[in-house]
Amino acid sequence: MLFLGPAVGAVIVYLFLRMQVWSKPDAQSIASHGLWVGIIGWMASSLQGAMTAGIIRANPMGSNAPATPDQIAGALAWPILACLAVHALGQLSYPAPKAPRRYAELTVRRIRDFLPRKLAWTTAGIFAGSALVIAWIATLPGHTPVLPQPPGQAPPTDSAYPDSGYMGQGQDGRIPGWELASWLGGALLLLAVGTWLTLLLIARRRQLETLDGEDNRTIRTIATNRLLRTVATIAAGLAAIAGNFAAQPAPGALWQASWFNVLGLFNMVVLLMMWWWRVPELPSLLKATKTTSAATLRADPRTHRAARLSISIGAALGMLGGLALVAGFAAILLPGNTPETWAFPSMVGLVAVVLLVAIAAGELLTAKNYGSAAVPKEWPRQPVSKGLLSVAIGSSLVLAVAVAFAVAGEVQPFGPKVWPAAVLVSVVVALAGAGAILAVRRRRGIHETGGNAGLDVALRAISMYRIVRTLAAYCLGQAAVLLISTGNAWYGVFPSTSGADPIGPSPLPMIGMVLAVIAVIVAVTPVRSLFRTIPRGEPALQGEHAQ
Repeated sequence: MLFLGPAVGAVIVYLFLRMQVWSKPDAQSIASHGLWVGIIGWMASSLQGAMTAGIIRANPMGSNAPATPDQIAGALAWPILACLAVHALGQLSYPAPKAPRRYAELTVRRIRDFLPRKLAWTTAGIFAGSALVIAWIATLPGHTPVLPQPPGQAPPTDSAYPDSGYMGQGQDGRIPGWELASWLGGALLLLAVGTWLTLLLIARRRQLETLDGEDNRTIRTIATNRLLRTVATIAAGLAAIAGNFAAQPAPGALWQASWFNVLGLFNMVVLLMMWWWRVPELPSLLKATKTTSAATLRADPRTHRAARLSISIGAALGMLGGLALVAGFAAILLPGNTPETWAFPSMVGLVAVVLLVAIAAGELLTAKNYGSAAVPKEWPRQPVSKGLLSVAIGSSLVLAVAVAFAVAGEVQPFGPKVWPAAVLVSVVVALAGAGAILAVRRRRGIHETGGNAGLDVALRAISMYRIVRTLAAYCLGQAAVLLISTGNAWYGVFPSTSGADPIGPSPLPMIGMVLAVIAVIVAVTPVRSLFRTIPRGEPALQGEHAQ
């Protein structure tokens, strides 16, 4: 059961990445696929749960810290394995050759052929620095924690604890330094070996037949770039864990209430540096990107004003979604306010409804300003791509499974239930989505002049993309809320016969977090590829909105 959650998460990540390049494995979708590999890998690499590794808490009722071997091993190994697995799945999820003839290269592909030199040396330096820090903490002694004094009992006054700030609240200890250094050193070695194996997989992977030779070489460099930036951040995180361990003051007369972890600052510097490190672009997309970006389309006088409005609506959707999310969290997490069972499902539904209503309002505004009843309505031959449609169908099935699991697992007769609120909110979102689709379908056609033939079809396709993308992200986000909120439902479906937890921890929260990450990714997937379908002819006429 311990590996069930990660296995399900790996399957979900693989299917999501596979769908990115399933229906149309062109340069744009492959570049998007690589981007999401980097995003998911970065999110999976968080070492936040291991930052206090080796610290022995004095107060057993306080926050937990990994101190036992199994706790430290799990806190360090899972993020590293998850990050490397995501990058490996990114290579394995590329489409296999389908052409009747396959063309092979005579040259042998080696890792150094695709290795960014400056980034590789920087990453090697970070690994070396982390190794030195880990070797240093191996020389540090351990400390026995000082237990807090019972209420009403005065602090000890013996020579070991003079009155120097210690007030009886207890002081944390730490395990011997060599013990934590062994775990951190093993984690760093695992990271290094896993990175080399993943680089080998990147170099040996088959050529993508939909890309030319130059693009194929660049996509390997891009994958290497994203992998090295992520593992460099993990290596710096291991050094930050060692720094936090070393900064832990010894109990006694010299105890201090606070301290500063210098290596934690180093970790933040590395994180920011790797965030800003430039990622190469596919040569075939450089020219297309320069001519079809949102900024270029706005600045081009040949762009129809209806297309400019559609681009502006896309930017407004991001702002509205962010504001609705912040407002929902603020309303739920106000000081002194206890969140109800329906609060978080309703918040996810609120964001989805706001976005869908904004899309429908944009269609009404387009029809009012640029539509004409005399122009026939044109519907795209394929309103939504097969890949996005597959993601939407899969997301709805995931939500249905999550609801069914919550219903089956919440067996307590008078306990709080989350699924009724999720079902009700889902119905409201479905109605809002149907209304938005109807607004796109029935919108008046746009009068196309000056070489703008096909503009109406392109704008309808963009709106449909945004609607389906929002519905898919909602389904994944709502499923994540259900699984995280009803983690104990696992024991209702798989009841235990003896013991408090004989089948291990519930994998539902971990699966829910994976779904939440994918929901965010789906929600922010850009519509940039459809911008190329927007025709540009002569500059729009001043009185065009009156037609």
